[in-house]
Amino acid sequence: MTAAAPHTTLTIGTRASRLALWQTGRITELIESAKPGVVCRAVRFTTAGDKQLDRPLPEIGGKGVFTQELEDALHDGRIDLAVHSLKDLPTAQPDGLVLGAICERADARDVLVSRERWTLESLPEGARIGTSSPRRRAQLLAARDDLEILPLRGNIDTRVRKALDGDYDAIVVAAAGVERLELTSAIRQHLPFEVMLPAPGQGALAVQCRAADTSVRSLLQSLDDTACRAAVSAERAFLEALGGGCSAPVGAYACAAPSSSEGGGGGTLHLRGIVVAVDGSHAVRVSVEGLRDDAAALGRNAAQQALAEGAGALLP
Repeated sequence: MTAAAPHTTLTIGTRASRLALWQTGRITELIESAKPGVVCRAVRFTTAGDKQLDRPLPEIGGKGVFTQELEDALHDGRIDLAVHSLKDLPTAQPDGLVLGAICERADARDVLVSRERWTLESLPEGARIGTSSPRRRAQLLAARDDLEILPLRGNIDTRVRKALDGDYDAIVVAAAGVERLELTSAIRQHLPFEVMLPAPGQGALAVQCRAADTSVRSLLQSLDDTACRAAVSAERAFLEALGGGCSAPVGAYACAAPSSSEGGGGGTLHLRGIVVAVDGSHAVRVSVEGLRDDAAALGRNAAQQALAEGAGALLP
């Protein structure tokens, strides 16, 4: 493969939400700091997922509804990079595209946001909770089967505002988005992993580029966090091996295994995964450890274990 000519200006595709623009701004800072002389220019896109806010994601195409327009622009050369929340990306990359960098994982937990000072445990019986995520819905009902789960779509700041306006007793959203937009005063509780495992890749930023663009891929190497890439690769392999997408009540989280003596985890990963019945009535939990270099295999092994314990019957 012949290397492309070095870039001096990079065009970055981004969604137009406040959170997406923050994420693109952060990636711009990292690139321009690592590679003096390179200038980044952002181009905003409105995706199908941004336009259709009155229907659940599985009804309008799943996770790809937030990425298709940006991926089309990568394919036809209108942009050089696309910045995504990794949890929004399908587990399989389109032909000709790669994740050139996975970086800066923030807090992977979900949080409870409410106008009141309630926690999940202290919410009144029958409380109205906003989320359109099947994963969150199932785990909430597993913890509190009296809750009324109501649909909630929109950007992070819109969802937080609806909670603070009292449209819901509480909502559940990703900690990373709330923290990046400096809305932490609205957080009433960080939900522990024992109660709510996150979406695979939650909290991590991903930079997508063309597989053949070797100069861009070389530039992005300095942004790549190998430990984060290994962890999210295990999580996403778990989801993929289960055959799940955004409609699957599946959560996963991987981190350096505390039992390892190699620098607090070193080359070993600990992966937790869950598959939950949509009504929260039954859950299959798995916990495995393995080498970081075999992250994808670790995720697949965890999925096989979950399936052997009956997880297949819980998937839609």
